[in-house]
Amino acid sequence: MPPKINKEECTGCGTCAEECPVEAITIDEDESCAVVDEDECVDCGACEEACPIGAIKTE
Repeated sequence: MPPKINKEECTGCGTCAEECPVEAITIDEDESCAVVDEDECVDCGACEEACPIGAIKTE
């Protein structure tokens, strides 16, 4: 299951996107929030570990 990003907590810093090995995460500049491409995500959990504020959860 792809990670869930808490849009209220996400600051759009881009750390998760930098750590994603398949480039499945982009930053929506309008909302200042990370967005996961669920078709590209491989559910590795790297983004959750990388998020400095804990705004990403994998289940």
